[in-house]
Amino acid sequence: MEINKSLDDQAVLDTLGERLARRRLDLQLTQAAAAEKAGVSKRTVERMEAGASVQLSSLIRVLRVLDLMDGLEQLAPPTGPRPMDLLQLKGKARQRAPASGGDEKPAESDWTWGSE
Repeated sequence: MEINKSLDDQAVLDTLGERLARRRLDLQLTQAAAAEKAGVSKRTVERMEAGASVQLSSLIRVLRVLDLMDGLEQLAPPTGPRPMDLLQLKGKARQRAPASGGDEKPAESDWTWGSE
C-alpha cells in the first residue's frame, strides 16, 4: 500500500509496521535480535510491526538497525528561508509563525463603521 495523505493515521502505522517487518526479515533478523541491537524491548518491536504507536526515539533506534536512516532525510528535508522572508526580515531567519496560522483569512464581519 502506498502511503499518502488520504490514509488515516492507523493505516499509515499499519503500513509502516509491515514494511519494517519485511525489512527485518530481509536482513534475517528475529524480533528479539533486532530489539537487542536497537536497545529496545522485543515488545516494542512487536508493537511497531503491529502498527501500534511507539516512541519516536525507539523508532529511530530500530531504523538504525534496519539501515533505514536515509529515509528520515526525506521525511523532513531541510528548508531555507523564502526569498521574500529574507527581504522582509533583512536577512534574519524567521523565529515564529504568524499568530493567525498563516493560510487563514480573517473572518469577515457584517459590522462596519457608521452602520448605526
